Formats: sequence, C-alpha cells, structure tokens
Amino acid sequence: MQAIIKNDWTRAEVADIYNMPLMELMYKAATIHREFQKTGEVQVCTLLSVKTGGCKEDCSYCSQSSRYSTHVKPHKLMATEDVIEKAKQAKDNGSTRFCMGAAWREARSNKDFERVLGMVGEINDMGMEVCATLGMLSEEQAEQLKNAGLYAYNHNLDTSREYYDKVITTRTFDDRLDTIKNVQKAKISVCSGGIIGLGETDADRIGMLHTLASLPTHPESVPVNALVPVEGTPMEQNKMVSTWEMIRMIATARIIMPEAMVRLSAGRTEMSTEAQALCFMAGANSIFAGDQLLTTPNPEEDIDKLMFDLLGLTPRASFKKETELV
Repeated sequence: MQAIIKNDWTRAEVADIYNMPLMELMYKAATIHREFQKTGEVQVCTLLSVKTGGCKEDCSYCSQSSRYSTHVKPHKLMATEDVIEKAKQAKDNGSTRFCMGAAWREARSNKDFERVLGMVGEINDMGMEVCATLGMLSEEQAEQLKNAGLYAYNHNLDTSREYYDKVITTRTFDDRLDTIKNVQKAKISVCSGGIIGLGETDADRIGMLHTLASLPTHPESVPVNALVPVEGTPMEQNKMVSTWEMIRMIATARIIMPEAMVRLSAGRTEMSTEAQALCFMAGANSIFAGDQLLTTPNPEEDIDKLMFDLLGLTPRASFKKETELV
C-alpha cells in the first residue's frame, strides 16, 4: 500500500483498510507514520473547561447536558486571569497546545465571546498554539477567533451520519459540517474526530472516518475518543471499548489522513502504558495531558512524563508546521 494524500476515498476503500488483519493494519499504519511524521514525537495538549455544564444539547454521552442529572455542576465562564494561570502551568508542564472548552451549543456574539477572544490573544502571546471548542460558529465568529490568534478549532463529528440522530437530536450532522467549513474558510486548523463506544457499528466507524478523509482539506488533528460512560447519562450502561478497537481506529485514520495529528483522547486513563504504546505504534502522535479531560478523567502529567521516558517519546514543539515551512 503506497502512502498517498487524497480526499476522494470511497467508503469501500476505507472499509478495506479498516478490516485488514490487525497486525497487518498496524504495520501499514506504522510505515506510513514514519514517512509523514517524526517517529517518537508526540504533541502534548492541555484541555481546560472554561465554562462547564448547563448545555441545552441532548448529546447522549455528555455529562455537561442540562437534560441529565450527573456529577457535573454548572459553572459560568472562568475569569481571564485564572485561565491564563492554567495556561502558564500547562506550558511549564510541557504542553505546547492549550485548548479551551465551553459547554455552549453555539458561540454567541456577546461579552463572554469577547472575553474568550481576549483569552485567545493572551495565550497566543505566550507562544502556545491556542485551540478552542465553543460549539457551532458562524463565518464572522471564526474570522474573529482567527484574528485574535486562534490556531485550531475542535468540532468533532462524533459518529457517522447514519447513526448521528441516535446520539444527538438538538443539532444535525450537517450543522457540524457547516461549522467545520466556516473554520476552514477562516484558515483555522480543524481538529475533528469522534467517539467510539456509543453503540455504533463498525460500518458507522468507517463512515465517520470516511467523512473526515473526504473533507476538502483533511483535519490537522483527529481525536479518537473512547466513550467514558458517565452516570446519569443515557449511555451510562455502555461498555468501554477495547484497546484493539482504539488501535483499529487510530491505524485507519493514520493511513487515510497521513499528515494529520492523530490524538489519543478520552478513555486513555483506562489504558495501561503497554496499551498506549501500541496506539503510538499504530500512528497516534498526540495526547491530552493533565488530570481532567473536560469532565472525564485523564492520566496525570507525572505519569505521562514517566511513560515518555520509558518509551523514548519527545514532545512536539509549538507551531512546528509553520517553522518547517520557513
């Protein structure tokens, strides 16, 4: 299999890759990874929930929805100085990308959005890549974030078009694609992936990957999340997916989107160092560090540092792609 970058994958082609024998799939993914990425280099990101809970969406997996009774207590938008302090701590701990998440259905052009723009500017001035996930965006809002210094915007597809309304009914699959289109038009890097373990089939996982790989420009980052079932949500009884299912998703994403950063995201706290090593071998080259991933657990930073030392991994520098183009 020759490594190619294309945006016209057929679903059948993606399915053929996804369904390869696992060891062969990992080998192909690792080979392509070495061609397009620096071996052993991993992007370290920190995600902070700057506005938590109270979301009016009905995402069946989410602890932040106001429709469900979960452990999450709603909090208004954090003070700017507190967010900046968290960003400084993240940078001191080795993170090169700082992502701010707000539990909004969509960003509204109000004082809170203006405050987020200010946060983006200050963190950008610290030399960190700034990412945000604020719900749906208009073209104008995407331009404002770009002008403020935003580097990347996260907006996951979550699952396939066919399974989407089984998970979320308060916005459509096309709503998500429209936000991604607005972000790309503003020349902001797109971070978009999904979640496995929602009750979807392999065909749904293939469909989601096919949609991502069919975008006019592949996402710069592709987070692969394993559902962490949260008590009080409709999916609280779902079983955690296996390491092998995560590896199959990561490897397929690596093969069909060779230049993307493939991020090992939610669910990593359940993985042993050995399991994470297999994910890195299969093409993952980005993680979230810290003890909280929005409102689900994530391995603590010191544990990650020990893992990096053991596996010989090194953190990826900020703005590396831009530096290489100079």
